[in-house]
Amino acid sequence: MTESKAPDSSRRSERSRRAIYDAALALVGEVGYSRTTIEGIAARAGVGKQTIYRWWPSKAAVLLEAFLDLAEQAAEGETEIPDTGDLEADLKFVLRATVDEMNSPVYDGPARALTAEGVVNAELGAQFVEKLLEPQLQLYVKRLRSAQDTGDVRKDIDLRIALELFTGPLAHRWLLRTLPLTHDYAEAIADYALNGLAPRR
Repeated sequence: MTESKAPDSSRRSERSRRAIYDAALALVGEVGYSRTTIEGIAARAGVGKQTIYRWWPSKAAVLLEAFLDLAEQAAEGETEIPDTGDLEADLKFVLRATVDEMNSPVYDGPARALTAEGVVNAELGAQFVEKLLEPQLQLYVKRLRSAQDTGDVRKDIDLRIALELFTGPLAHRWLLRTLPLTHDYAEAIADYALNGLAPRR
């Protein structure tokens, strides 16, 4: 007689959690944040809604965690801006990759939903900044500080302001959706930010 093993609750919970992540991201992309509900996520994931409420207090919390998980998977261990010794080339590389991410339907819907919700939900907005945006911005600080050390960036530059010259325009164009977000645009941002607008001597 073979000995039966008890179900592995941790594996079952992980499968349910991933199903909930996938359901939340898919629904927001398909019907928008306002029409996404806990009930809809539960039905899509094949779990009871009490399972969701046991782990998260709201659909915003579900979506935030699902989006953070998505961002972590997309990074695939690449957690640094390249440092090849050519600052302009390195920044253009990461800005092009950022454009690709922002243009991805997988990213666009959830990111817009969280951005909008963060405006009216201060707690969610703070978590979004702390857990996702701030770690990404610090990568720019690190790369620009390295460029300061090699003399490619002035020592008196405020690196926090400097990084916004690269990330701010991308976010602005992405939010407005009135003009295309392209690789050429990303490269122009790097060129203008690093080399200025005055005529070159």
